[in-house]
Amino acid sequence: MNRIAVFPGSFDPITKGHENVVRRAAGMFDEIIVAIGHNTTKQSMFSMEQRSNWVEQTFADLPNVRTVIYEGLTVDFCKQQGARFLLRGLRNSGDFEYERTIAHMNKALWPELETVLMFTDTAFVSVHSTVIREIIKNHGDVSEFVPSSVKL
Repeated sequence: MNRIAVFPGSFDPITKGHENVVRRAAGMFDEIIVAIGHNTTKQSMFSMEQRSNWVEQTFADLPNVRTVIYEGLTVDFCKQQGARFLLRGLRNSGDFEYERTIAHMNKALWPELETVLMFTDTAFVSVHSTVIREIIKNHGDVSEFVPSSVKL
């Protein structure tokens, strides 16, 4: 059985923190699906196509990483993809509390799904898409916080 992990998010935009988690996890799984979801609670800054292009370019050198756009429950998407692992990145204790709640809910919805939590490297602890979008809105330079594939 293949070890398939889904790394879900809005990636609006993808950050170096996201990249850090996927690159470090790439050796742990046969396949990682970077799943760009439609988040009904967020107003996106970038189109799904733009985000997908950035993610694909960021991981073009990793043959076991692919990008998919999806809608609906992440658990249902994992089932459709045959993924038994949900990969999530953590920056701080606030992330942990949120991710623990989601992991328990996902486990209740599908007991076979295991959530794997990885801490980002220390250099990326403060990198957050919401803050990056705010910097972009105010014409600041975000190149230090996003992969080189993100051209603004």
